Amino acid sequence: MKDLTPRKEDLDPIEIASRDEITALQLNRLKWSLKHAYDNVEHYRKAFDEKGVHPYDLNDLSDLRKFPFTSKQDLRANYPFGMFAVPREKVIRIHASSGTTGKPTVVGYTANDIDVWADCMARSIRASGTRPGDVVHVAYGYGLFTGGLGAHYGAERLGCTVVPVSGGMTARQVTLIEDFAASTIMVTPSYMLSILDEYRAQGLDPRKSPLDVGIFGAEPWTNAMRAEIEEAFDMHAVDIYGLSEVMGPGVANECVESKDGLHIWEDHFYPEIIDPETGEPVADGEKGELVFTSLTKEAFPVIRYRTRDLTRLLPGTARSMRRMEKITGRSDDMMILRGVNIFPTQIEEQILTVEGLASHFQIELLRKGRLDEMVVHVEAVAARAAEAARAASAVQLGSRIKEIVGVTVRVIVAEPGGVARSQGKAVRIVDNRPKG
Repeated sequence: MKDLTPRKEDLDPIEIASRDEITALQLNRLKWSLKHAYDNVEHYRKAFDEKGVHPYDLNDLSDLRKFPFTSKQDLRANYPFGMFAVPREKVIRIHASSGTTGKPTVVGYTANDIDVWADCMARSIRASGTRPGDVVHVAYGYGLFTGGLGAHYGAERLGCTVVPVSGGMTARQVTLIEDFAASTIMVTPSYMLSILDEYRAQGLDPRKSPLDVGIFGAEPWTNAMRAEIEEAFDMHAVDIYGLSEVMGPGVANECVESKDGLHIWEDHFYPEIIDPETGEPVADGEKGELVFTSLTKEAFPVIRYRTRDLTRLLPGTARSMRRMEKITGRSDDMMILRGVNIFPTQIEEQILTVEGLASHFQIELLRKGRLDEMVVHVEAVAARAAEAARAASAVQLGSRIKEIVGVTVRVIVAEPGGVARSQGKAVRIVDNRPKG
């Protein structure tokens, strides 16, 4: 793989500023953001008043813990525009979640918000090793989902040539990567595996592709998957993090020279880690739920937004800003099977240790009598693999999950292509248990 470390002179000065400079900037911006939200959003004014706090009560960053949390339920309760802090006619862009589990969460952006987002994305793409003039293949979905347009604007801001492919039509993805000589791809990691499958189906050597960098986000993925993609394509695979409620992609990003966690762009987003049960902040280095407060957003400020993502905060390395560990799961997609807490990434890690199994998988939850049962659907790497070999792989995977994760599961090994594919976020869990 190429050495793609950015030059220090190309970085924004704040990326390598002292911690004192960063915290001083954060305190000034946090005071503004709290007052902006309180003065202009009825929900925040009521929530602050009920908690007995006022923006002027913030004199130190640690005072933020006095202020109330914001949840996805709060956003849905104020659907569609109740959380906007500027008149609707000042909002030049609206994005929204899919709303598959209730009303969609609607977010708005002023022209300045879009500029800040583009800057954060450009910083993220540069940190990944991409340079001005590179061809960036954007295979995130475009539309109400923030991924495609966020990546698009950031790559353009950096000075790249953007190929706005969006998701789907995998054969065409491969053709365009090759014909347009894309050096960077931005896509979900699960769909990147589908692109890898397509390379092999077309008889192409992925290691000879023009790709040097893959910027993967929108779903948790493991370092084992990183190793598989990097080895298959001879490319750098880096993690990007974001969520529409906070801005979209580009809240944090790994640096290509270290790949040791995602540096949070702390000049725009103030992070906390809390105990998801008690809501109390925990110290840096301790695992818990990630909470964000926006520092510069005009249209849609968020105060102590509970992301439900589980991680921990670590000191900066390649940049001065603190890092967050790769997301291991979410407090709301955690499965509990016979008293054991399980995340899909734990299952994925074990699949990748079993020779003869592909990376595609799906977890099915069933109820047998009064007990819940987990079925792990995976694929054999080789077409028409011998039944005995598939059975042996199933036994090996089941044993590893039992040993490492601590639960007994049923494993079904299908032929290649037998596990449902996703062209966006991977659907890792299918809950077929009776409702109620």
